[in-house]
Amino acid sequence: MTKKYSEEFKKQMVQEYLKGTSYPKLSKEYQVAKSTLVGWVKKYSEECQSTKPQTSPSFSENAKEIHELHKRIQELEKENLFLKKAAAFFAKEID
Repeated sequence: MTKKYSEEFKKQMVQEYLKGTSYPKLSKEYQVAKSTLVGWVKKYSEECQSTKPQTSPSFSENAKEIHELHKRIQELEKENLFLKKAAAFFAKEID
């Protein structure tokens, strides 16, 4: 069964994406397929950009940095989990 979304909701999702929220995050948070979001961005991005206030040129730099920091956090969380498992493994060998 296909869901129906209002124009307002679609435009809100496009604005969130244009502000720097990733497709996967929007998809997970609002339970909308990534492909659906991509279609909405293609359809409404020009309209939403013309209605949003102008942002500083550094906005895209900040969004990129935030994205890179999120990726780094994920990498560090994986490393942390690995080290915890390794510590538990070696603790068993000592006993």
